[in-house]
Amino acid sequence: MLVSTLTDNSLGDAADSMPTDSISAATQMFLGQPVANIPALLMLLAHFVLNILVVTVIVQCLYYPKSKRRDYYFTYELISVCIFMLIFLMGGVKMKVGVALGLFAIFGIIRYRTESVPIREMTYLFLVIALSALNGLSSSLSWAEVVLANLLVMIAVWFCESRRLVAHYSCKYVKYDNINLILPEKRDEMIADLQKRIGLNIYRVEIGSIDLLKDCALIKVYYEDDAIVENTAESLADLPKMYD
Repeated sequence: MLVSTLTDNSLGDAADSMPTDSISAATQMFLGQPVANIPALLMLLAHFVLNILVVTVIVQCLYYPKSKRRDYYFTYELISVCIFMLIFLMGGVKMKVGVALGLFAIFGIIRYRTESVPIREMTYLFLVIALSALNGLSSSLSWAEVVLANLLVMIAVWFCESRRLVAHYSCKYVKYDNINLILPEKRDEMIADLQKRIGLNIYRVEIGSIDLLKDCALIKVYYEDDAIVENTAESLADLPKMYD
């Protein structure tokens, strides 16, 4: 009985002498790695929600209404998620700014082998990568700075997409058969003929290659375009090979 009493008392004293912080730390470790860091989790979630919200507003409200390209919609959203996670989580191991810029450059020069990416789509890709890198590296900034930076980017995109900055002119290639009107002194007659035949408000034309054997010329027509949806076929001079 005496031995049992002494043993119980010694175990109780050892348990009382063990710091509560050590017990808590031991219960939160699994295979040498913390199970959960609640403040870090909340920080990750908050920055992720802000990033995906800003990117979705830009893609859904500013990019998609004009292009109607679901494939690029898919690309922008997932690239944003990937870049954000890479930058944010690697920032936890004290990633240098040079590494972040290296990742930024690698993803910024993406090209798709199936087709050339238009300038507007590449610009939005660059924008999405920049925003994701900004939000991923902004854990040391105040929320006011992060939110203001994202708002300024969205306002800049909206302003550039609106028609208040400059008038929008489009161009397309036309194989023109009335070769008698390609002379410089008959340029006004040529524009009037094109406006009548294709129904566009043309303000300028450029003469390209001339085929005297077939009596036709390849010309580039510039015209005012009030369409909201972007015309992705306006720069085509010939049918793609798959349709030949």
